[in-house]
Amino acid sequence: MAAPLLLVQRHCRLSYLSVAGRCLSSSGLAPPRPVHTRVLLYLAQRFHDVEKFLTWTSGLKKWRLKKKNAFYGYTQVNYGDNIATAYYILCLGGGVRYAGQPQWFRSDRRGRFTWDFMNHKDSPVEEVDASNTVIDYSGLENLVRQRGLRSLSLRGCEEVDDWFLSRLHVFQDSLEELDISHCPLITAGGLAALGNLRNLHRLDVSSLPRLQSPGLVVILLEEMLPHCHVTAAGYDHHRLALEPLEDQGEELGKRLA
Repeated sequence: MAAPLLLVQRHCRLSYLSVAGRCLSSSGLAPPRPVHTRVLLYLAQRFHDVEKFLTWTSGLKKWRLKKKNAFYGYTQVNYGDNIATAYYILCLGGGVRYAGQPQWFRSDRRGRFTWDFMNHKDSPVEEVDASNTVIDYSGLENLVRQRGLRSLSLRGCEEVDDWFLSRLHVFQDSLEELDISHCPLITAGGLAALGNLRNLHRLDVSSLPRLQSPGLVVILLEEMLPHCHVTAAGYDHHRLALEPLEDQGEELGKRLA
C-alpha cells in the first residue's frame, strides 16, 4: 500500500507546485492549496492509520470469536459433559433444556443467566437453542457428546456453514428437529450432509441466501429425508417452483443424491 500512498502525495505536490508557480509568476504570492488537493493530502496522511485500525479490529473480532467458541475442557472435566454443554450455550447467549425437565435455561439480553442449570449434572441436554449466536464449527466440539440431543435451533447464526452441517452426523440417531433458517453461509452442498440424520422429522431451510435453486433443493431434501417435514419460507414463488434439471440443477441433484 506504500506505493499508491507515495503516488498520491507526489501527485498532490506536483499539482500544488504547478498552480503555485503560475500564481507566483503573476502576483508573487503563493496561493492557498485547492480543496481537492488538501483532501487528497489529508487522506494520504491518514491512510496508514485507517488501515492499521481496520486490521486491528478484524483481528480483534477473530480473537473474540475464537474465545467464545473455545472448548470448555475444564468445565467438562470438573462438572461433566452436560454442565459443560449448557454453560457453553448460555455463555453464547442461547438456551438449553435438559431431558425430563420442562424448564428452559436462557441468557437474557445482557448475557446474564441463573446458575441453577448446574443442579442437573446427571441430566443430558435434550434441546439447544443457539439462534442468533456466533456458534461455529470449533464450538460444536462442546455439543458432540450429547448423543441424546433431539432439537437444535441455529436460526440466524452467521458462522454456521457447510462444514458445521457436515459434523451434525454425530446426532444421526437422536436429532429430530433442526432449524438452520437465515444462515448466510449455508449452500446446497452443505445440505447434502443432512442425509445422515435419519431420524430428522422437522427441518427449516427458510431464507438461505446462497441457495440459487431453493425449489429444487426442497424437493431433493424431501426425497432424501422421506419422513421429514421441510419448511422453506422466504423465497419468491418463481424460485420455489420446480426448475428443469439443467446446468446447475443437474449438478445440484448429484450433490444431494
